[in-house]
Amino acid sequence: MGQRRRSGGLWQRWQPSHALVMFPLALIVVITIVDFLVPADVHLGPLLVVAPALTASFGGPRLTAFIGVLAIGAQAFIGIHFGVLTTRNVMVQIFSLAVLTSLIVFFCRVRERRRRELAKVRSVAEAAQKALLRPLPHRIGPLRIASLYLAAEDEAEIGGDLYTATGTDDGVRMIIGDVRGHGMSAVGESALLLGAFRVVADQHATLPALAVALDRSVSRYLADFVEAEDEIDEHFITALLLEIPSHGRMTRMTCCGHPPPLLLHEHRVRTLTSPHPAPPLGVAGLRAAQFPVDEFAFDAGDTLILYTDGVTEARDEGGVFYPFAQRVEQWTTSSPEALLDHIRRDLLAHCRGHLSDDAAIIAVQRNPAPRPGGATG
Repeated sequence: MGQRRRSGGLWQRWQPSHALVMFPLALIVVITIVDFLVPADVHLGPLLVVAPALTASFGGPRLTAFIGVLAIGAQAFIGIHFGVLTTRNVMVQIFSLAVLTSLIVFFCRVRERRRRELAKVRSVAEAAQKALLRPLPHRIGPLRIASLYLAAEDEAEIGGDLYTATGTDDGVRMIIGDVRGHGMSAVGESALLLGAFRVVADQHATLPALAVALDRSVSRYLADFVEAEDEIDEHFITALLLEIPSHGRMTRMTCCGHPPPLLLHEHRVRTLTSPHPAPPLGVAGLRAAQFPVDEFAFDAGDTLILYTDGVTEARDEGGVFYPFAQRVEQWTTSSPEALLDHIRRDLLAHCRGHLSDDAAIIAVQRNPAPRPGGATG
């Protein structure tokens, strides 16, 4: 039984490249046989170099070297068969094949080394993403939450979009934001705001007071780390602060230049546009009184969708923006997880899989209040 399991394991490891390695092996056999059959003045042996070159496209340096040795052996066998192994022409062909095989193996090793380095970089990026943009818990108090992050860059793991949530004595506070710009500077500003929010989210009685604290943190960061003073105005973070009470239906929102959330209520979609939004964080240095608070009813069974402008600014081939609110109307009865899955597939189909900007989406659903006796509806 143990031997059978070991055999099965070896077969499973070998199987993915088993079919591919047959091509260079078959190529060596075919070239050797055909060289025996064609007229003596036709020499196909030099074509054997294709075998190790082909192997390097899918195999590692060891497999490539093995196929190269077989190709050199086939070339020598052809020379022995025709009795011309020691002639200058055949020796030059064998030597050339050996040199080319060595070069192919060398570049294959370089590629493998770079691939391992890239794998390490990706693992570090994944760890940084988990530390910076931690997945939101599926449940906080009466809320059911799902989150989605889509990076615009093919190999990117993190970017300038951010979100997080934390429980307080009175309910849940959330933030979703979008750092202007891209690259490591955007990641640094995103990390700053997330860290500041996690520290002070429950230390301020109101959302405007919280917004002032976050605005000061961003402004200090920009003053310390943005080298050119004339570039400070070009750095800012749009943000939406949300306060959802554990008891009661009235939810509070402070919008700092961020796209308005969508409210799914009784199979209808409503855009919660703030009549007096504040500027983005890090721009104006406002006082608490200058950060307005908007209230709206968030009833049991309703769903809130928070998002960044990477969603609404996604374009199709004709340059048409993604009609987010209209598309969401199709899935008003879906759970948060299913809703984000629908949006992800539909959004990527709209822009043919290529986003022009990072996109973050959060779906928050308020659970119905438990019935007396612990029963739920």
